[in-house]
Amino acid sequence: MYFTTSIEEEGGVLVGPARSPRQMLAVQDDGGHASIHDDATAQAIGFKGGTIEGPTHFSQFVPLAFAIWGERWLSHGCLSVHYRAPVFEGEQVRAYLRRPQGDAVITEIWMMRDDGTEILRGTASVGPDFPASALDRRLTGLPPLADPVILADVKIGQRTPRRRVRMDFDQHMGALYPFTLAEKLARITEPSLLYDGSAHAFGKPVVPMEMISVLMQYTAREDGYRARGPVVGLFADQEIRLIDGPIHVGEDYDIEREIVFLSGSRRTESVWISSTLYRAGTMQPIARMLLNIASIKETYAPYATEHAELYG
Repeated sequence: MYFTTSIEEEGGVLVGPARSPRQMLAVQDDGGHASIHDDATAQAIGFKGGTIEGPTHFSQFVPLAFAIWGERWLSHGCLSVHYRAPVFEGEQVRAYLRRPQGDAVITEIWMMRDDGTEILRGTASVGPDFPASALDRRLTGLPPLADPVILADVKIGQRTPRRRVRMDFDQHMGALYPFTLAEKLARITEPSLLYDGSAHAFGKPVVPMEMISVLMQYTAREDGYRARGPVVGLFADQEIRLIDGPIHVGEDYDIEREIVFLSGSRRTESVWISSTLYRAGTMQPIARMLLNIASIKETYAPYATEHAELYG
């Protein structure tokens, strides 16, 4: 109906076609320095090249979820994932969605590279009464960050002022996202009549789920938290939830952000940010994104020195 994606079913699992997502962030400016999507920066920390941004993969799950929940998914869908491995230009990946039992409104999803590597794992669900998602469950089991350095000045509960945002077809989305929606639609893995306005089910063209991430991050550099840097970061976990969607091209929205958790690992310090998109001028939420940005300790040059100064 809205998607031409070929879907197979194997043992109760919906399987999408193998796709080769495109790298569109090679010249991303992350606060005045190159990002993990730049070849040289990524290779310096052990990757074989610039990584493809995680939410690019969300598009491959949309036709699978639509096959289960139909138009309800387009207005109240949720993808919630933990990223497990990067994908690079030219590699092929495939999306999997386990068919839910009966009237269940949540199910397991995962993505595999053609060499057998698991790229991400999580849940797809549909509202408006959302069950606990993969990241809801993940957050309950994570210990808080101990001895922060990069995030020493960041506090849970910090909020940003409300800002007006929108996405037009030919709008440049800033230094973090040096491309337009039109350029993305020319390369998106799963094209749809919904995105260019040919399908009129919702009155206006619909912003693809992967581009909701771009819209949510559009003003992030203007009102970001006070992390120390420069440092290279990556998306480690991400959830996009449509509360009263879809989100439309060329329509104004308001956005607010809040720091909801700080966690860490041997190599990273992570800030979890909840971003809420509202209908412009109202308190009516349209969508929410939960994003874990993990800063890689080794890329912050004075990390050891500042850790000693802070904690002895």
